[in-house]
Amino acid sequence: MEENTTALNAQESAIEPVETNALETKAVETNEVATAEQEILDEKGDLSEKSLNEILSYFQKMIERGDQQELYKNAEIIKAAFYKVLRREKLASGMFVEPGMADKEGVTNPFEEVEKAFKDLYGQYKASRNAYNSQMQKQRENNLVEKNKIIESIDELLQKAEDINHTLPAFRELQAKWKEIGSVPQENARELWDRYNHTVERFYDFLKINKEFRDLDFKKNYEAKVVLCEKAEALAESKDIVKAFNDLQKLHEEWKELGPVSKEHREDIWERFRAATSVINKKHQEHFAVMKERQKTNLKLKTELCEQAEQIAATECTDSNMWNSLSKKMDELMVTWRGIGFASKKENQSIYDRFRAACDKFYGSKRQFYSSFKDVMQENLKKKTELCEQAEQIKLSDEWKKATDQLINLQKVWKTIGPVARKHSDAVWKRFRAACDEFFERKAAHFGADKEDGNYEENMAAKKAVIEAIKAYQSSGDEAADKAALTEFLTKWHSIGFVPYKAKDALQKEYDKVLNEKFGSIRNLDEERKMGKIRRLINDVKNTGSAGAERGVRAEREKLLNKFHKLESDIATLENNMGFFAKSKNADKLLEDIKKKIEAGKAELKQLEEKIKMIDKEF
Repeated sequence: MEENTTALNAQESAIEPVETNALETKAVETNEVATAEQEILDEKGDLSEKSLNEILSYFQKMIERGDQQELYKNAEIIKAAFYKVLRREKLASGMFVEPGMADKEGVTNPFEEVEKAFKDLYGQYKASRNAYNSQMQKQRENNLVEKNKIIESIDELLQKAEDINHTLPAFRELQAKWKEIGSVPQENARELWDRYNHTVERFYDFLKINKEFRDLDFKKNYEAKVVLCEKAEALAESKDIVKAFNDLQKLHEEWKELGPVSKEHREDIWERFRAATSVINKKHQEHFAVMKERQKTNLKLKTELCEQAEQIAATECTDSNMWNSLSKKMDELMVTWRGIGFASKKENQSIYDRFRAACDKFYGSKRQFYSSFKDVMQENLKKKTELCEQAEQIKLSDEWKKATDQLINLQKVWKTIGPVARKHSDAVWKRFRAACDEFFERKAAHFGADKEDGNYEENMAAKKAVIEAIKAYQSSGDEAADKAALTEFLTKWHSIGFVPYKAKDALQKEYDKVLNEKFGSIRNLDEERKMGKIRRLINDVKNTGSAGAERGVRAEREKLLNKFHKLESDIATLENNMGFFAKSKNADKLLEDIKKKIEAGKAELKQLEEKIKMIDKEF
């Protein structure tokens, strides 16, 4: 008996007790299932910033490494990233090819080769994965056979009841062999573990390990489990609940590997560990419940944006202004879309594809419209060329009244014709203007030099009255009312004719002084002087019939009109370009700059339009 006890003590380290607490086993398995079912959301999308060839190379190297676990975790992420980049590059190239388009319309798909290469790689991965799964299944079945043999061998040791010096090393060898054998089919795992656990417990009874050794082993296991409880309780306070949950699974694995504790501590220590586990599990469930609700909300918001985008894409546009208005709305939808978070992994890609499809349809239609717009500009060029020919026929006429009316009518018709291509715009305008100028120069030569306005003293008195009225003006603090008053004073001043030459500078100086005192913060001197010049020319025409003043007014009007058309064309070009930049990589800053230019251009366009209307009204 002493010999057996000595051998037992010598082999103390070989014995690995097995604990059969049903509550512990169930909780550990529950956490394993939770780990398997955890939804992993890939929200970083790092691969989407790489090129198609870089993604292919990355996937190729991963396949060559042959790490099936690595492939299993990343293959679908790589696939999603590849098609996201492929779609983006198709759109950015302006050569997006819908499925089947190449067969029907003879369109060449420049991305066909790289897409085929990716499909081949993905096919290799699926084939290797299937082979690996088949191999692993066979291995697990073989493992099941081997582990059943080990259980049978332990049973044989119990039946032989040989000397402990022979039995204990044999048992240790069987335990080591059990650990070396891998996993078994899932459907057999629980039953197999129960059989093994029961057999080992029987072996412990058979060995009749002395109480002192068991107490020592129980104490060691208890201390180790206390440490695991403390770690689990610390994890329960972590703010990163996903990481805490994953770390908890590692603690459960360690718990499973530890042997039993004494019966007096067994339930208490397990209850402590289970309580910490429950806290983390509850927080983890709440975290993903909140995330799922947020994803549902995001999906609802994105669905609404899709419906709005589809409605815009289905709208039939007939002119540039309408396209510009809808483009602005579509841009606003894109900005809103980027501010909304992800939907669920299952639905996120499909809702994005729906929104992208609506955007593609809209911008495709817009490109088609502006492509046909070239034909409209060509027709405008034809109409303006015909006006040039008519003006050239009229310019030599001596029927001054009739010819003047005809040319003025041609100028009005000219204004109703839309823009032409920039490369023809200056040439056709100069041709038309040259014909008009030649006629009015002949008319001026025929009727003689311009006449001067002789009511100098009356004009000076009228301007002094305007100055006094400005001095008497009291601001109410309303900027809009001040601007309206300023406009009225400017109009009155410029509508008055010439004053005596010697008094002109002093009168103008006093006028500027009082204007600055009353309206200095809202005056625009450059614009005021330009419009003053135009009003003086109009006044000369009204009072004297001056041909020179008439030419001056027409020249100023044509300058404004030419600037108006050029600015209008520039704005249309910028708005058209936005349809392309919206699909380019890192285009946000560029789009913002273009929007600012368009807004500034439209403001200037409105000012030019008001000036032209003023001339048409008074002239």
